[in-house]
Amino acid sequence: MFANVLIVCHANVCRSPAAEMLFKARHAGRAAMGTAGARSGAPMRFQSAGIRALDGDRMDPVMRRLLAERGVASSGHRARRLDRRIVRDADLILVTERAQVKQVESLDLSARGKVYPLGKWDDADVVDPHGGHEAGYRESLVLIEHLVMGWLNKIC
Repeated sequence: MFANVLIVCHANVCRSPAAEMLFKARHAGRAAMGTAGARSGAPMRFQSAGIRALDGDRMDPVMRRLLAERGVASSGHRARRLDRRIVRDADLILVTERAQVKQVESLDLSARGKVYPLGKWDDADVVDPHGGHEAGYRESLVLIEHLVMGWLNKIC
């Protein structure tokens, strides 16, 4: 069982916080319904960080609004830059793009063997919609939610 799951993207203002919030919401929903995810009774923590994040930046407003449409709160999110301590504290690290696996592993050797693409099971990267059209955000969010549910099915 993983107690601390970390999701990583580039700036920690769009993809990784969206995945973090969806993990929290969907895992809590499963636990409330007594379905998979509540089997062990052990708490799970979901967090996010960015490889090049600027500490304290707010979440992208378009992604925040799209999450709200799904009933997922995200207003309190503040970006944080990935560092060695965060990597070492995580039991499982999920990155939004396959290329980020090596970037995270190069930050700290303890990351080896616990970093995987969020899209591992679908052989997919999550395109960064930040600054683009809303349609791109919607596509990324649909994919993120699908991938989050796939991981929950595997780790819970």
